[in-house]
Amino acid sequence: MLNTILPILLFTALALAVIGAVKRILLWNQGRASKVDLIGGLLAMPRRYLVDLHHVVERDKYMSKTHVATAGGFVLAALLAVIVHGFGLHNRILGFALLAATSLMFVGALFVARRRRNPPARLSKGPWSRLPKSLMAFSLSFFIATLPVAGILPEDFGGWLLAAVLALGVAWGVSEMFLGMTWGGPMKHAFAGALHLAWHRRAERFGGGRSTGLKPLDLSDPSAPLGVEKPKDFTWNQLLGFDACVQCGKCEAACPAFAAGQPLNPKKLIQDMVVGLAGGSDAKFAGSPYPSLDGRGIPLGEHSGGPHLPIVSLQGKALVDAETLWSCTTCRACVEECPMMIEHVDAIVDMRRHLTLEKGATPNKGAEVLDNLIATDNPGGFAPGGRMNWAADLNLELLSEKQSADVLFWVGDGAFDMRNQRTLRAFVKVLKAANVDFAVLGLEERDSGDVARRLGDEATFQQLAKRNIETMAKYRFKRIVSCDPHSFHVLKNEYGALGGNYEVLHHSTYIAELIAAKQLNLGTHKGGSVTYHDPCYLGRYNGEYEAPREVLRALGIEVKEMERSGFRSRCCGGGGGAPITDIPGKQRIPDMRMVDIKETGAELVAVGCPQCTAMLEGVVEPRPQIKDIAELVADVLIDGAPSAPAKLAPTTSIAFSEARP
Repeated sequence: MLNTILPILLFTALALAVIGAVKRILLWNQGRASKVDLIGGLLAMPRRYLVDLHHVVERDKYMSKTHVATAGGFVLAALLAVIVHGFGLHNRILGFALLAATSLMFVGALFVARRRRNPPARLSKGPWSRLPKSLMAFSLSFFIATLPVAGILPEDFGGWLLAAVLALGVAWGVSEMFLGMTWGGPMKHAFAGALHLAWHRRAERFGGGRSTGLKPLDLSDPSAPLGVEKPKDFTWNQLLGFDACVQCGKCEAACPAFAAGQPLNPKKLIQDMVVGLAGGSDAKFAGSPYPSLDGRGIPLGEHSGGPHLPIVSLQGKALVDAETLWSCTTCRACVEECPMMIEHVDAIVDMRRHLTLEKGATPNKGAEVLDNLIATDNPGGFAPGGRMNWAADLNLELLSEKQSADVLFWVGDGAFDMRNQRTLRAFVKVLKAANVDFAVLGLEERDSGDVARRLGDEATFQQLAKRNIETMAKYRFKRIVSCDPHSFHVLKNEYGALGGNYEVLHHSTYIAELIAAKQLNLGTHKGGSVTYHDPCYLGRYNGEYEAPREVLRALGIEVKEMERSGFRSRCCGGGGGAPITDIPGKQRIPDMRMVDIKETGAELVAVGCPQCTAMLEGVVEPRPQIKDIAELVADVLIDGAPSAPAKLAPTTSIAFSEARP
């Protein structure tokens, strides 16, 4: 009886799964075109899934091993089940192989069930809670049905009653595993996830690469949408990526805005995009809602949308509230933690671009800041002629006078902030002590455009960037060094798309090189204990975690690490224009970071970003002192640096070349 039922169940489920896959692909195809290597991506997908993705999943050892057992067992079991029970190839070796695969899958399902017995708050419930049972039903029913094939039990074992029970188990398991992958359900991520990895919009992330720069808009094409208004305005592989979400909630647990009670939950946002893709409301969302000031969360079922409907409405409720998008600090903690490598920040900035460029709806001080950038080349609206006032007594050399230098020191808008002028002056002291051949652009320097771009004003960003690129093209220098990770990131990773390709270093990296080359005569830090706060745009965006710590160790400092440090560092709340849009929450993000700091018992916080300095110093005292790494180095410089400094390491010996677009 089973020999008749199983092939019918299997091939019916496979046929329906194929129909579901076609329907899902048609939904993704509503999105805009995207240049993707379709064949190359498919060929690369196994390595991306088994190696690159596994590196991310491996951070949670429990779920990593569970996933290997469950997913690996299912893939093998499904293939063998079709061969053995679908096509009727009753071979003992194949039978034992299928028994092994279903056993592996069943063990994995037990661990999934164990996690689900006391799940973390970040995990979605609802349909996801039945997943362990479905995994067990699939693996156990096929295990028993395969025992006669392996010769362990006779062919007629159990009779029609057992056959009926097994058929029900197979139907349950096959429905969830096969149909759920394409029609919807907890297994949808398996089908969409594999294709998402194959046709990822940032293929550079695989193989150990890094890709964090925002994609530019083509402002010369009048037919191109200015950002994303409706789900169909996303590229098709972005829509595919949303469908890959496994609803594990790791992005939610890492999000500083969610923790602060601002109306953003990155997991919910991705699921809202899935709702918009197919049409409907968020009523069936089974995870944590967006936070609200009353602590109860924004009610589910009141927001809805469709592929051709606006995602955000400024008059009433749509799919997403505007405040959700403006709560994001663009820290990339969600992206860094996502086991499916979904690009949340790209989607948020794409939607912000529409609100800013098409609607002029940047909240709070957003419009004022963008107007300032256009009028004065700096977000504070300060007179451009005051950009070099901080260095009036330092006798800095201008690149316009020298025409060439080893290092172009990119000052950034810390030049207009009295607190961060201390950092700039300290770094100049370090450069002079090391006899570095450097110069500044002076009044020719414009804002890097980082704030404009994160707020969605791509036009102002490109205008500022092109003017800076045009200015730098007039001079020769080997590398750019900046004390600001935001300017560092934009110059290094985003100017290239507009023709400005440079070698750019953060000042902590450059100081580490100077120390390694013995070009600095340093004493020892005499202050109290120190912890280090990793800036998002230096760490998660650019992978630089070690250089600042090398510098601190060179000063005799043993860093007291926070629990959330390195790639899991908590954002200070200063990125993405968040201090400008200023969306309220139940607490302030820098206050939460200061709790992390105080838990270390450190008396001083070493930082490497003017935004981090401003945010952390904005926390009410008593609190530890905040000092930039350049200030700490300048404090221990000993007069009389080596008169004949050693050359920098070979990696920094770069042939003189013109920095031209």
